[in-house]
Amino acid sequence: MTELTYLAGFGNQHQSEAVPGALPVGRNSPQRCAHGLYAELLSGSAFTAPRAENQRSWLYRRQPSVVVGGYQPLAHAGWKSGAAQGEAAPPDPLRWGPTPLAGEGDFVDGLRSYAVNGEPGVGGMTALAFVATRAMGRRALVNADGEMLIVPQQGRLLVTTELGRLLVAPGSIALLPRGMAFKVDPLDGAARGYVCENLGAAFRLPELGPIGSNGLANPRDFEAPVAWHEQEGGAYELVKRHGGQLWRATQAHSPFNVVAWHGNLAPYRWDTARFMTINTVSFDHPDPSIFTVLTSPSDTPGWANVDFVIFPPRWMVAEDTFRPPWYHRNVMSEFMGLVLGQYDAKPEGFKPGGASLHNSYVPHGPDTEAFDKASHAELQPHKLDATLAFMFETRWPLKPTAWALNDAPLERTYADCWQGLKEEFKP
Repeated sequence: MTELTYLAGFGNQHQSEAVPGALPVGRNSPQRCAHGLYAELLSGSAFTAPRAENQRSWLYRRQPSVVVGGYQPLAHAGWKSGAAQGEAAPPDPLRWGPTPLAGEGDFVDGLRSYAVNGEPGVGGMTALAFVATRAMGRRALVNADGEMLIVPQQGRLLVTTELGRLLVAPGSIALLPRGMAFKVDPLDGAARGYVCENLGAAFRLPELGPIGSNGLANPRDFEAPVAWHEQEGGAYELVKRHGGQLWRATQAHSPFNVVAWHGNLAPYRWDTARFMTINTVSFDHPDPSIFTVLTSPSDTPGWANVDFVIFPPRWMVAEDTFRPPWYHRNVMSEFMGLVLGQYDAKPEGFKPGGASLHNSYVPHGPDTEAFDKASHAELQPHKLDATLAFMFETRWPLKPTAWALNDAPLERTYADCWQGLKEEFKP
């Protein structure tokens, strides 16, 4: 495929047109749009939201999105949302092996929920796995319940959205706004990865506080697409997530028919290699919040609806310090995935494509092997390299789904990794 171009900056007021003159000048909805286009506003916030938080984009499209047939229920056994669709489970640490790259299905078919909380329309999140073995073709997805944060683990993805196209590879992420049509096509055979369905406030960059004006994810490194419209004719199946359920409708044209757009509500791709890691240069292990890329705040300051956190390659230089994450019990619930390499707290058991869940106040930390190695390591500066793990961290407990407990590759002996930690107390 041809090289794609992008617009830089998270939350910027962008503008782009695929056909010269398609963007109106000086007004958003002229009496007659150029080239016979229709003006349509996509709002990501209430009209009266403060200016700094107001999200919207004007789209100039060949046909408006109201031109669609009636919706009918679409059965989907794997995609669950909201705490009511989770299962009662004991407060045990949970871990899964890599999701098998099996079956015939596209991105929508291959979505499976690991764990759920909250309620669509109210808040919360869903942690999902996806496997895509074929393109979506003339099929598109609209999630009216929440944003979709896609973390590919194997295989490049071409993400087509109403505003343009994004090429997203493992090591990068894609962020799709709530209510925007998109489709995800694998480019290298079968693709696998993770999704966070954010049912709460829109993701944004965290405040930097004492860090100052630089650090973590830089706004300019988020890339929005330039305008592109699908010129091939023919009907489309529109799959819509609404109220925690899936619905389908057929329309006679492509939803990817936006010829020009402007605004600050846009899909993005972002390369994790551009994260400016902040780490200790003296002693002790900093809280994992220092690795936050994006945050969805809740109504309680400091307690996020969901944070997206990464653990990328970085230098380890602390003195007289146990360098992996310490043993802890957290009020927040932690869902983790591994994109590549080894995770330093679980050097062998945690595999790329796998996942783990440590719910609120469930103890966890380095396994026996990692503890022994870190306790006796020569404390010289070294580079933790060729690794990328991430975490969806949320203030509410996550309930595993029936798929996660019964059909996914659940490691039922996971807790045994700590049984070798013997009492060493010597008064």
